Amino acid sequence: MGRFPNLPQWERGEVQPTFRQLEDFAKATQVPFGFLFLPEPPRISLPISDFRTVGHAYAGSASPELLDTIYTMQRRQDWLRETQMECEAEPLAFVGSARLTDDPAAIGREMRRFLDLEDGWANRVRTWQEAVSAMRGMIEAQGVLAVINGVVGNNTHRKLNVAEFRGFALCDDQAPLIFVNGADAKSAQMFTLAHELAHLWLGADGSGLSGFPGIFPEGGAIEAFCNKAAAEFLVPEAELRAWWPEIQREAAPFETLARRFKVSPIVIGRRAMDLRLVDRRSFFDFYEAYTRQEQRQKQIGGGGGDFYNNQNARVGSLFAVQVIRAAKEGRIGFKQAYDLTGLQGGAFQEYARRLGMELPR
Repeated sequence: MGRFPNLPQWERGEVQPTFRQLEDFAKATQVPFGFLFLPEPPRISLPISDFRTVGHAYAGSASPELLDTIYTMQRRQDWLRETQMECEAEPLAFVGSARLTDDPAAIGREMRRFLDLEDGWANRVRTWQEAVSAMRGMIEAQGVLAVINGVVGNNTHRKLNVAEFRGFALCDDQAPLIFVNGADAKSAQMFTLAHELAHLWLGADGSGLSGFPGIFPEGGAIEAFCNKAAAEFLVPEAELRAWWPEIQREAAPFETLARRFKVSPIVIGRRAMDLRLVDRRSFFDFYEAYTRQEQRQKQIGGGGGDFYNNQNARVGSLFAVQVIRAAKEGRIGFKQAYDLTGLQGGAFQEYARRLGMELPR
């Protein structure tokens, strides 16, 4: 209430805000100005399916941050689709190539072959951050826009809420896009990347919003399919079974394997339970203890990192190179290029330079 000390009086009708105060309040709360004059808040339809619910129907109010993020990604996808079609690019055959009746583990193995991932690849990467970046880069190399961001654009005052969503997929055989909530833990981002990639294999039916409020997501058959495919993709059954006899007697076997596979220990534990390597009680004892520990450590975090390095995940070189090339060739104006990338003026020029695409000043 610091910026609006009279808000309680406004709500009780004791004091009337000025026009300027209402404009400031609408801007601060990310609410369209006209909404403030309605008798009750309007119900804004979520523009994509909601896999956080069993029926995939929008079940509640979405935050302005989530809605703005979806709209931005849709604009980028629309622009890239048009660009690809103008160039007569071939559609990506893997998008929509799976059916819910397929074996999800087989789809997970197909995803690994698609990215040319060898067994043990994650163990050869030193850190969670490097593993996530490597995975995102491999996905983009196959023509998928893979965006990881924990805020709206570059606005660090508008953070995305992990409790609201983990990621979403926008399926399209010319410009498929996956978005991962970067506010999540790095180990959890790995699973979301794989999960949303599996959504693309399902095609149009796989476009939608994902959230994992518990260890057993409530999104029905599509989410269950994508979870199983992602689990095999990240933690192949054969590889886990080969390591388990050596690891199982350690004090923290799930954490040890999590470092090897670069996923959350919860993913390892759930995978071990599903494969009957541990019983349900052992897993849930670990799950409850680990989530309590995670909550205690939630407030501990590092800095925001280098601004331009962050753009590799927030914009992605696949998309940025296309936009920069279009601007250099005069196919779009620089204002449109700024709007598409969320980078203005000098920041756009500098990011282009770092991508090896110097622009005339």
